[in-house]
Amino acid sequence: MKLHIGNPSKNVTDAELTNMIVAIAKPTSVEIVKDHAGVSKGFGFAEFATDDDARAVISRMNGQELGGQALKLGEAKPRR
Repeated sequence: MKLHIGNPSKNVTDAELTNMIVAIAKPTSVEIVKDHAGVSKGFGFAEFATDDDARAVISRMNGQELGGQALKLGEAKPRR
């Protein structure tokens, strides 16, 4: 399952986000989306091998602060 991670501070790094996630479950990938200049767009994605791992991360991280802002997690929707 792929999760959308919204509202991280633009100063948060992939490593910081990964460290927070790994304390709950092991992701297969974590990425903060950046623009062409390498600046965070204010959201990211994490992918997990099992839906149970993804749901555990949602339940424990949704609303938690990272970089001074509350994270908003949910299942990523396919692009249209």
